[in-house]
Amino acid sequence: MKILFISLGCDKNLVDSEVMLKELSREGYSFTDDELEADVIVVNTCCFINDAKEESINTILEMAELKKSGQIKALIVTGCLAQRYQDEIQKEIPEVDAIVGTTAILSIAQAIKDALKGEPENHMDALDKAPVGGRERIVTTGGYYAYLKIAEGCDKHCTYCIIPKVRGNYRSIPAEDLIKEARALVSGGVRELILVAQETTLYGRDLYGKKYLPQLLRDLCKIEELEWIRILYCYPEEITDELIQVMKEEKKICHYLDVPVQSGSDAVLRRMGRRTDAGQIKNIIGRLRREIPDICIRTTLISGFPGETEANHEETMDFVNELSFDRLGVFTYSAEEDTPAAQMPDQIPEEIKERRRDEIMELQQEIAFDAARGMIGRKVKAMIEGKVSDEDAYVARTYKDAPGVDGYLFINTDRTFMSGDFVDVRITGSNAYDLIGEIAAD
Repeated sequence: MKILFISLGCDKNLVDSEVMLKELSREGYSFTDDELEADVIVVNTCCFINDAKEESINTILEMAELKKSGQIKALIVTGCLAQRYQDEIQKEIPEVDAIVGTTAILSIAQAIKDALKGEPENHMDALDKAPVGGRERIVTTGGYYAYLKIAEGCDKHCTYCIIPKVRGNYRSIPAEDLIKEARALVSGGVRELILVAQETTLYGRDLYGKKYLPQLLRDLCKIEELEWIRILYCYPEEITDELIQVMKEEKKICHYLDVPVQSGSDAVLRRMGRRTDAGQIKNIIGRLRREIPDICIRTTLISGFPGETEANHEETMDFVNELSFDRLGVFTYSAEEDTPAAQMPDQIPEEIKERRRDEIMELQQEIAFDAARGMIGRKVKAMIEGKVSDEDAYVARTYKDAPGVDGYLFINTDRTFMSGDFVDVRITGSNAYDLIGEIAAD
């Protein structure tokens, strides 16, 4: 039996997909990326914002046509959309055989087995169930980097976010399970571990009574063949002096932090239910840059939040201009049902949201392009991602670049490298967000 497994959404969802792939391989299933060869299709869905929701629904509908025509024997839907809308999915798309919820991913093989026997059953465990950790996975990112999900759920309850209702409250994965999982990944060829959760900075508080991320990082740094550790999704108010100190001391930790701030306007931040104001964020970013001068800070913003005025938008523009984030992305506000923000007055028209997003991104382009030009002449360590076809050149990433969201470094060389190799590169030029370089002679 061949399975087509479609993974949508974020890197945290991808980790769930990789765990499910391993569970299915243990049961003897093989995999295909060709829907015409598949006997079973699994769609791991996302519902964080409207665009993600639409992509998930359209994918399920497309796969349902294959079930309707008899081309496949079973269609299983998992992930956040499945958790949130299980009744609606099965009512509106009867071709879906079974739903597997976000805390029931280890039941995926049983769900498929039951569906193939004609006895489909949903698997929906409680949202406070302990998260999956320490499990073997089939790494789908190329083998030289992998995401390590250190916690599940979120306690912040920002007014725009549905995650606590589909993933539950914050639950850390025990450190010993994470070390076991990390060692297995590294023994399989992974050289960069990217720590992810809805919020990484709170890791361990529920298990150990304190923020345990600094100690987890120290323990991960002891894994010999691991080269890089990258930390994503750090809420600004939870960044501690201890975390900064560990980043300074441990050579394997990339001087890179993803710090989502969402807005530069205090009025908007209050309506969002965020725990910091613009002044506090500036202080935190300033502290990071003083302590780690070469740190790369990525952030995300939301444009057009309910009640955001032109004056609020200008505050955010000034905020971005002042802080000069190294990396920045902007989402237009997406009204998610069952969230407080969706019920707020003064919802912003879509065209205004998009204009404000574009204005922020135009400003950020200038900042990012100037920063890229400022890298010229510097020597950096980079990870090879792959070869440019028909050219004596490779695609790589520096410590400043997380996969899939940041820029690339193009290295001109006639030498031979493998994906996952680390090389020292002298930056010789830039092209928009990307860098150009050559192998450093010294």
